[in-house]
Amino acid sequence: MLTGGQLAGLIVAVFWAVLVAFVALTLLRLARLLGEASKLVRDLGDQAAPLLDDMTTTVKRANEQLGRTDVITKQVAGVTQNVSAVTTVMTSVVGGPLVKAAAFSYGVRKALSSRDGDGRSGASGRPQLPARSSGKGRK
Repeated sequence: MLTGGQLAGLIVAVFWAVLVAFVALTLLRLARLLGEASKLVRDLGDQAAPLLDDMTTTVKRANEQLGRTDVITKQVAGVTQNVSAVTTVMTSVVGGPLVKAAAFSYGVRKALSSRDGDGRSGASGRPQLPARSSGKGRK
């Protein structure tokens, strides 16, 4: 039979064998995981180059559109200034005669209403001014 030292040596040897098997399985799983990770990184790298090219193209197109928008904005500003100038001209051309016509109309209405006999006009239909008395003719 086995002596105590031999039995202890056998238990330690079995323990080490189990431990080495466990470490070997763990290392195999880790190797598989690292293989999958490297494959994923490689696929990502393969897809990143076309993606970056597409992104570069998109940014270039966006810059072109911004340039066009800038031109359109400047043109709209010019149109706005032109409309403002036309509005000013139209106001002076149409507004002046309209104000004059309104003033004339008001004057005509006022004259006709005072002529229709509100008691302020004389026999001729014209407003009468009070006579002034001068001190020269009397003594």
